[in-house]
Amino acid sequence: MKGIRGERLAGEFQKEIYSVISGKLRAKYPELSAIISVTSADIAPDLKSARIYISIYDSDKSRAENSFNIIKENAGFIRHELAQVMHIRTVPELRFCADGSMEYGQRIDKILSELDIERETDKKEDE
Repeated sequence: MKGIRGERLAGEFQKEIYSVISGKLRAKYPELSAIISVTSADIAPDLKSARIYISIYDSDKSRAENSFNIIKENAGFIRHELAQVMHIRTVPELRFCADGSMEYGQRIDKILSELDIERETDKKEDE
């Protein structure tokens, strides 16, 4: 959804979905990963559907995948909770997508730090 209203609505969705996940969903499922972030929301112009991008950081990959599956399976519950809080006519159907930008950023940081280490060792060898 484009425009100022769409951006504002997407921001509200991000904030409220995070609130539901970190509050009521975590109370139902204490095994959820510690760090769960709602990175963005893409809402259709007709408000029928929304893609919600979730980033989960956990050292245990299977626990992160389990947490993402719990969130996906509880999309209806999260939508119901949003309907209680948001004051809009219809709450869109929520589709959760994994956002791998944190892992991608970590990989890039690791590559850059390895390049710095190589550059420093090359300088020391030249001296």
